[in-house]
Amino acid sequence: MPKITENLIQNYRITDGKRFRLKDIDPGDTGKFKSKDEATGLLDRGVQWLAEEQEKLYASDNWSLLLIFQAMDAAGKDGTIKHVMSGINPQGCQVHSFKAPTSTDLDHDFLWRCAKVMPERGRIGIFNRSYYEETLVVRVHPELLMRQKLPADLIGKKIWEHRFEDIRNFERFHSRQGTVIRKFFLHVSPEEQKRRFLSRLEEKEKNWKFSTSDIAERAHWEKYMEAYEDMIRNTATEYAPWYVVPADNKWFTRVVVAAAIVDAMHGLKLEFPKVDKRKRKELEAIEATLKREK
Repeated sequence: MPKITENLIQNYRITDGKRFRLKDIDPGDTGKFKSKDEATGLLDRGVQWLAEEQEKLYASDNWSLLLIFQAMDAAGKDGTIKHVMSGINPQGCQVHSFKAPTSTDLDHDFLWRCAKVMPERGRIGIFNRSYYEETLVVRVHPELLMRQKLPADLIGKKIWEHRFEDIRNFERFHSRQGTVIRKFFLHVSPEEQKRRFLSRLEEKEKNWKFSTSDIAERAHWEKYMEAYEDMIRNTATEYAPWYVVPADNKWFTRVVVAAAIVDAMHGLKLEFPKVDKRKRKELEAIEATLKREK
């Protein structure tokens, strides 16, 4: 599995945002796959491989993995997380969804609510939305910034530049402490979002997924695209790369995300902890005792 991931993800991985342009990535791209079945087969292999590697990650208790998902509504974050992580042992995985900040959140810095739930060593942490919302929805809706209780002198033209700098430093710090960070922007087109919204409205079993706020945010599409592009340009790094994943075809989104996670975990060269001679003798003595029992 690891041998084939590089070719699959290289066109979507951003480690230096200086030349990045969102228009260069087609939301409808499906790479070299000729069929959905071909991609699904590869995804199944990836899910199995990840399950095996997660056990080693948990047992070794050195590294942790943080996966951040950002996207417009109906881009498929929930489904991608569900399918790609379907083989993972829940004991070794922590999922956090970040909605609108609470009054307690607003009494702290913008990184606080995410910082306090960073994954422990040996665990995989999944952020469904994250501190990046503070450079997206808050940027598109400046009135939200006014509610964040910041001193007026600190709200200036460079506030987004400062937040990007803080995020880069935050991610650099955690990467130096053993947290591998991979970030995914699921890039859906407005046409496909519209189709999925209509599906949620027309199919009763999907009605629960629809929110009137989704339509309100859709009206700000261009502003969001500008904010996403600027976010990626300023926070894509070697230690915490962005993957801008085409999201018009859910099956392709899932296989690319799985490949990126496989690639990240493969780079850790995980192994089960080795038992020293003293411990081995203890285990052999226990084994012998158990075998003598009637």
